[in-house]
Amino acid sequence: MNQRKITTKWKEKLHEIIYEADTPMGKWFDIILFILIIVSVILVMLESVKEIDNAYHKILLTWEWIITIFFTIEYIARIISIKKPFKYIFSFYGIIDFISTIPLYLSYIFAGSQVLLAVRALRLLRVFRILKLVQFLGEASQLTRALKASRTKIAVFIYAVLILSVIMGTVMYLVEDDSAGFTSIPRSIYWAIVTLTTVGYGDIAPQTPLGQLIATIVMILGYGIIAVPTGIVTSEFTKQGKTENEKIHLNTQSCPSCSSEGHRDEATHCFNCGSPL
Repeated sequence: MNQRKITTKWKEKLHEIIYEADTPMGKWFDIILFILIIVSVILVMLESVKEIDNAYHKILLTWEWIITIFFTIEYIARIISIKKPFKYIFSFYGIIDFISTIPLYLSYIFAGSQVLLAVRALRLLRVFRILKLVQFLGEASQLTRALKASRTKIAVFIYAVLILSVIMGTVMYLVEDDSAGFTSIPRSIYWAIVTLTTVGYGDIAPQTPLGQLIATIVMILGYGIIAVPTGIVTSEFTKQGKTENEKIHLNTQSCPSCSSEGHRDEATHCFNCGSPL
């Protein structure tokens, strides 16, 4: 019985250090983790430069292994310290943590897979907890709600843009000939999308006066179209800002069962699995 209590207390302490950012040890753990992620990404970048890799390959590989071993231990510790490990393993952060840990091991089976170590940059999303930016989680949640509320309008807008691209692409296929690059309707639609979005690669360009006139119209339409989705989301974002959800205060507390974060200050149970906090 005492052994079970000791084990439970040890796991709770480990969970507090790894998942929480409110304690001194938890804060230091996250800062060290943050630094190692940055160093790891820099090492991958340096290794991709042939001159640097040829001169310092062994040093770079040694440091990569040191960091990989740390991340492996951290990944195992995260699984051990949580009551429902599969909740973490198959969560967004769990999958990212796993993917960012295995590339160096896989490099001995699949050559070149160590470049996937750059995926570790995604772990920098934890910077919200490290830098105590939890107050911005409310705004992030507000933006998410705004995007969800405007998804129908955005879908209709995208549909309209696609229809316009098909029409303009077909017209340009009829106006221009193969020498200008408009060799098929799909390729002409590609030109219309590139032009309408104001990207303008320049690999295909109209040569006839009529084609250039149509291209000018498409370019001008492109500038007007860019503002539409921005206006839709901004309008919904403003509406969301007037709701009561704006007043919710969130903290960095992590659920010991499923590792969900972003709980209210007054919450006593996890919003995801219902476990006591």
